[in-house]
Amino acid sequence: MHSCQLIRSHIVRKLWRKLGLVSSAVSSREAHITNTLRAVELTSVRYPYLKRGNYSKLTDQDVAQFERLLPGEQRVLTDPSDLEGYNTDWLKICRGISQLVLKPKTTEEVSDILKICNEKKFAVNPQGGNTGLVGGSVPVFDEIILSTSLMNNIISLDALSGILTCQAGCILGNLNDHVSQHNLIMPLDLGAKGSCHIGGNLATNAGGIRLLRYGSLHGSVLGLEAVLANGEILDCMSTLRKDNTGYDLKQLFIGSEGALGIITKAAILCPQKSNTVNLAFLGLDSFNDVLDVFRDSKKHLSEILSAFEFLDSESLKVCTSNLQLASPIAQHPFYILIETSGSNGTHDEEKLTQFLETLMTVGKVKDGTVAVDDKQMQHIWGLRERVAEALLHDGYCYKYDVSLPLHDFYNLVLDMRSRVGHKATRVVGYGHVGDGNLHLNITSPSYDEEVASLIEPFVYDWIAERRGSISAEHGLGFKKRHYIYHSKSRSAVAAMKAIKHLFDPNGILNPYKTLPDD
Repeated sequence: MHSCQLIRSHIVRKLWRKLGLVSSAVSSREAHITNTLRAVELTSVRYPYLKRGNYSKLTDQDVAQFERLLPGEQRVLTDPSDLEGYNTDWLKICRGISQLVLKPKTTEEVSDILKICNEKKFAVNPQGGNTGLVGGSVPVFDEIILSTSLMNNIISLDALSGILTCQAGCILGNLNDHVSQHNLIMPLDLGAKGSCHIGGNLATNAGGIRLLRYGSLHGSVLGLEAVLANGEILDCMSTLRKDNTGYDLKQLFIGSEGALGIITKAAILCPQKSNTVNLAFLGLDSFNDVLDVFRDSKKHLSEILSAFEFLDSESLKVCTSNLQLASPIAQHPFYILIETSGSNGTHDEEKLTQFLETLMTVGKVKDGTVAVDDKQMQHIWGLRERVAEALLHDGYCYKYDVSLPLHDFYNLVLDMRSRVGHKATRVVGYGHVGDGNLHLNITSPSYDEEVASLIEPFVYDWIAERRGSISAEHGLGFKKRHYIYHSKSRSAVAAMKAIKHLFDPNGILNPYKTLPDD
């Protein structure tokens, strides 16, 4: 072996010993770990203050026990090449070193897995489509990954009431395709709908572009089934729209990020699909004009307004330059997407056309286009939904998903742009004006400690001073958990910790996430 290979191998072994992960199942994987270390830095290396919890270490006998529990091909994964995608998040900024991925198909199998893990004190990382943006869906150290990818059955759909019952591993886009055959739609729509799982959507209380029209998942979810840390199955699978018997326990799991239990099934109220949908893409000169148009759209479009999204010029530029997407209108400082949906096509089109003509006449809108077919709609929505993808082409992306009062909404982008200056490649702002959710993104060629120190904790302090929320729809995950006090009181966090201890006294479910260390 060459000297450089010997040194690399020694470093890898030293790292494993430092993390306390050396076992009989590890030594054969060192060569692969050496290679993948070059790709994405380990979370535990980037954040050296992290300490692995007092959890047990896997042995070959433990793996064999799980193999007996989950018979069949590709249900117990131990090969490093198979594990790499599960260990690394979508943004390629967080990476764990799990040695084991388990893929149950039923609630009972999830229960059996957690009984073993709780008894032997194995840490567990629940994972859906792994599209999370705050490091909540991948391990920090060597947690066992419990993937819901094989729990993808649609159990039932009551077309009359619009109630869909499904397993947690169903892909959001597939569910929308299924219910659309019955003239229904899912109450949420995300850019990641082609890969995100409904269980992960529930666990993070995902929002998306339809929240303005249909509200949050706290109102759309009628029933839920979850498995607690000790393997107990909690059945709250009501399909009733009104049920006031006792505490509404399902609400605890919506937004809990897998820390209280693993969601396995859900009953979701799906709205009626609109007969007609219209989409306008408009250019404006200022963010004040964006707010004025939003105020006017609520007044004049009211019952047919289904989405109101905005992008700044840098957000559109990153799509046109990095993804070669064409803009349907000329360059402007700001852009908005207004979507309407209703039951009377002629009425809706006339109402939107009259509204847009008024905006153009008074000068609030400088340019615009209305999509004439589904292909144009998809293209325009792509300019909004693919910004996150386009930003990754810059190198490293520092992402912040926040809620702010609308009068302060875009000032955060301006202040951050001034603060980081030329040290960042770009600072962009886009998001859901309709519900006060801003997506702030800063990019640089690679992860830069100086840029990171300019952003945090400044961004969280800025938000807290204006009584905003540091997380609007992505959760806290690993990256934001220690900043929870910027949005929640100490008494509230103490209550959360008490609930966590009650549901998971050994702390095995998604450790190092959501709640801060003591």
